[in-house]
Amino acid sequence: MKKMDNTAAGSWTPDDNPTPPTVKNSCHPNLKTSCSSIVSTVRFLASLSFAYFAKALSGSYMKSTITQLERRFDIPSYLIGIIDGSFEVGNLLVIAFVSYFGAKLHRPKIIAIGCVLMSFGTFLIAMPHFLIGRYKIETSVRWSVNSTNNLSPCPASSPESTRAGDSPSLLNSRGCERESSVSMWIYVLLGNILRGIGETPVQPLGISYIDDYAQTENAALYIGCVQTISIIGPVFGYLLGSLCAKIYVDIGYVDLETLTITPGDARWVGAWWLGYLIAGTITLMSAVPFWFLPKSLPMPVDKHDSSCTPEQTRFIKDSPTMEHKFRPEEPANLHQMAKEFVPTLKSLLGNPVYVTFLCVTIIQFNSLIGMVTYKPKYIEQHYGQSASKANFLMGMINIPAVALGMFSGGVVMKKYKLGIMGAAKFAFGTSLLGFLLSLFFFAMGCENSKVAGVTVSYTGVEGLSYQEQSLFSECNSGCLCSRRDWDPVCGENGITYVSPCLAGCSSSTGSGKYTVFANCSCVALPDTQQVNLTASLGQCPRSDSCDKVFPYFLALSVLSSFIISLGGTPGFMLLVRCIRPELKCFALGIYSLATRTFAGIPAPIYFGAIIDTTCLKWGNKMCGGRGACRIYNTSAYRTLYLGLTLGLRTASFFLCYPGFALLKRHIKMEEKNALTNGSAELESLRKEENSSKHCEQFIPASDCIPDRETCL
Repeated sequence: MKKMDNTAAGSWTPDDNPTPPTVKNSCHPNLKTSCSSIVSTVRFLASLSFAYFAKALSGSYMKSTITQLERRFDIPSYLIGIIDGSFEVGNLLVIAFVSYFGAKLHRPKIIAIGCVLMSFGTFLIAMPHFLIGRYKIETSVRWSVNSTNNLSPCPASSPESTRAGDSPSLLNSRGCERESSVSMWIYVLLGNILRGIGETPVQPLGISYIDDYAQTENAALYIGCVQTISIIGPVFGYLLGSLCAKIYVDIGYVDLETLTITPGDARWVGAWWLGYLIAGTITLMSAVPFWFLPKSLPMPVDKHDSSCTPEQTRFIKDSPTMEHKFRPEEPANLHQMAKEFVPTLKSLLGNPVYVTFLCVTIIQFNSLIGMVTYKPKYIEQHYGQSASKANFLMGMINIPAVALGMFSGGVVMKKYKLGIMGAAKFAFGTSLLGFLLSLFFFAMGCENSKVAGVTVSYTGVEGLSYQEQSLFSECNSGCLCSRRDWDPVCGENGITYVSPCLAGCSSSTGSGKYTVFANCSCVALPDTQQVNLTASLGQCPRSDSCDKVFPYFLALSVLSSFIISLGGTPGFMLLVRCIRPELKCFALGIYSLATRTFAGIPAPIYFGAIIDTTCLKWGNKMCGGRGACRIYNTSAYRTLYLGLTLGLRTASFFLCYPGFALLKRHIKMEEKNALTNGSAELESLRKEENSSKHCEQFIPASDCIPDRETCL
């Protein structure tokens, strides 16, 4: 009778309904919740994509201004590498704590704070322009005070005279002392560090947020979209760099008609500061949407279900089911989180697949970061292109190929449902094919520019080993020339001379960039006795053979970049899926920490230092000391730059073989554990059901069913 009363009251019995209503509602959310989850995920995806765009825009613009910063602050390439690597230093300072603690706090608001810090750092980089004086061009051309004619570029000398510029100038002005007392590039360094600190939470917190709340089958596509947007950012960054490089640094304060240099000159400095103001404003705008996003989103239906695919259970030690993947949110306990930090780190680093993948990525990132950082400079120096054109080509040709490759990789992974091993093989195959194609870059070289006294003799003989004394010859022995100047002129014979004085020119006509030097005793046409010809400002253009090979270089660069980037998204998903889900955010943070520490920081420095060894002629600071490099040994530059890039990739391939072996063994182990634990759990559930039926004979079913908040 008691049993019938309970039944009439709506109590559940095994015969009435095999599934408890509370469990059913917990496992299967209604359609409204599912739609809300999708809409909220798309909102966050759009906000994160804009943040990725903003940070990629400012980061690529920084790389596009490398040669501009070198010339403006008169610093070598290795120092530029330090400035570029300071961004990673900022990440290094806080990334481990942000990725660990941030995962349990309000992730969207932490990302918003990071975007604000990034914008302030970008504005700080532009500050030196407003603190230092106008840019002074290193030139040997002197103007007469009382007439429109230039003074003779070849002042007479006597045997007792010393070479001008061989000793430091005794006329250091107050302005020179003030400028040399403070290194303004320090502001750029500090601003870049602040940018790095602000960028820290965007990737680990943003990607983990998407993977937590997006539907499982859409996670890879969403991440691929975000990564694609992050590649589109550099397109606009390099285009912005191209535009600013065309504008003179002191635009509005200098009469451009009086300039003696063009954008293709090694001394030209564009309006580098303008782009940082624009990028900082865009980054500040990207912070706004995150302030209005919730701490968590509605859980999609598939992540409430007890069933899980092999991809979801694989690589989850001691937890073959999904019961621990999505835990109910608990209030943040900073003390407990700090206490678990070291054990969590040990658990993560105890995963051999993760550690091997991390080592391979670090080596390949050394190659990638070093190559990308100095690629515009390589195009400038090796193929004789201006900074503006080099940046334009990077933005309009190379970067879109990378974006298309990243997106295509995500589509391929979704369409063919690539597992962990399939993703690893696909990433390795594309990387290897891209490496083989890159070997052809060695055959696409140009000869050294013909510069008298630097790469060729004054008679045109090539293979000259540069020394300062080799700048002087009998043809300019009657002139009091400085060996420190770099004011190149192009003779009618196709040879570049370091200065009009060293070309033996005794007169000039015209003004600004249209100045023409006449009666140049060192200029002579081949196979003729004609001398005393003219020379014009600027270096002589590259040979026709170099112009012909340049389009092939661009085509191969686009193709190899596309193929290599195809494996980007599968490789990133391999990283996400090879660890326990509760360690996912922390693993992404350690991944970023390791790649920035061992690749992002050192790669630009040692790449820049190696490039510096190929410099043939250094510029000079106004107050004395070595400035930026004016001309490089083209052949040595190509060999070292490409050799180091491809050598690092070769080293990474040697780690791939043991990596595949570990991955294969780990997959078999996890599948075996999943089958064993799954059978044990099924048997446990059967015993529980039998126990419930037996219990129903004596007590109400509602008192016998165990309380569950989630489904197994």
